[in-house]
Amino acid sequence: ATSRKSWLFSDTVDGAKASATIYSLVLTCRACDVEPYDYLLHVLTELPQRAPDADVTDLLPFNYARQQQAKAQTG
Repeated sequence: ATSRKSWLFSDTVDGAKASATIYSLVLTCRACDVEPYDYLLHVLTELPQRAPDADVTDLLPFNYARQQQAKAQTG
């Protein structure tokens, strides 16, 4: 139900795709019990430090959730 009519106001196809990507990430965070703001802050801080061809699968919301759980258990 997220953004039902918001798609009507996308000026370009690229803009609609970008919005869909952000909505997907935020809703995946919610499904994984990850705070979307904390997740996006982490990703936007971490990405510039990596090489353009680096593996970023550890930054996906469900992997980020596992990392946070591991940190909470160890200390």
